[in-house]
Amino acid sequence: MTNPLALTIGEPAGIGPDIAIAAWQRRAEAKVPAFYLLGDADFIRARAKLLGIDFALATVRPEQAAGTFAEALPIVPTGIVPTARPGKPDATSAPAAITAIRQAVADVTAGRAAAVVTNPIAKNVLYRAGFAHPGHTEFLAELAAQDGKTPLPVMLLWSPTLAVVPVTIHVPLRDAIAQLTSELIVTTARILNTDLIRRFGIAKPRLAIAGLNPHAGENGSLGHEDQSIVAPAVAMLCAEGIDARGPLSADTMFHAAARQTYDCAVCMYHDQALIPIKTLAFDDGVNVTLGLPFIRTSPDHGTAFDIAGSGRANPSSLIAALRLAARMAASRA
Repeated sequence: MTNPLALTIGEPAGIGPDIAIAAWQRRAEAKVPAFYLLGDADFIRARAKLLGIDFALATVRPEQAAGTFAEALPIVPTGIVPTARPGKPDATSAPAAITAIRQAVADVTAGRAAAVVTNPIAKNVLYRAGFAHPGHTEFLAELAAQDGKTPLPVMLLWSPTLAVVPVTIHVPLRDAIAQLTSELIVTTARILNTDLIRRFGIAKPRLAIAGLNPHAGENGSLGHEDQSIVAPAVAMLCAEGIDARGPLSADTMFHAAARQTYDCAVCMYHDQALIPIKTLAFDDGVNVTLGLPFIRTSPDHGTAFDIAGSGRANPSSLIAALRLAARMAASRA
């Protein structure tokens, strides 16, 4: 990886600024790859003062970040000056978060950055400002649209312990069931399989496909979806040469012995995927968006308004996200 990573500020009132500073401070011991933070230097300086941290930062252009990184935290200005205080988002929060995401995508698309790494956003804050997307994943897909075609984004939650993909993402459970089709499962698994090969270096990915209903439907006695939707999808994937098995009972998929039998679990809805990985790997889980023409990773946690500015935020997930983005960029290269 020759270009730095573009790191967004996320929600300014959250812990994004805190963990960005902490990740840079641990750059040597944690082998953090070079990144620049998209934000405002005075705002970051004020947050560091609040945290009782004395450190160097430098306002730079993206192409200067790698050379600056060893001595100072590189800040690339977005033109938005946040005024939000820790735990108290205000009218500047949404513009600051959204502008940083747009600029990060523009930088990686133009070849100025190797990958996009996003700090957590507060979706309710963005919604009040008119944000029309369910979350980061869907917004990034729109920014990646080419020739009027928006790619299907696939959300991978990755850790050394477990990797999971939810087929349906940020929708109510009743809507998730209504949206679930064999075609959506197959398309999601194809994208996952392709990116596990080209970006994670897994020659023959093994996919474990969870059932939707308890005990994968108990042969239809607990719902028909596993027989009529999930099983046909698995058959189609196998016919294409993808190593997929299922539908599997989700309640026995995540213990230690079961996890050794697959590279990624494909789950039918958000909580079926995120509860096990956040239980097993809360501090080092990484959110990865697959199916885009660029690499994007993010910490697998939220804004943590209650501890923002307190010095208690753990940067481990951000460090893992930065390191994984660099690994994926090197693999692609």
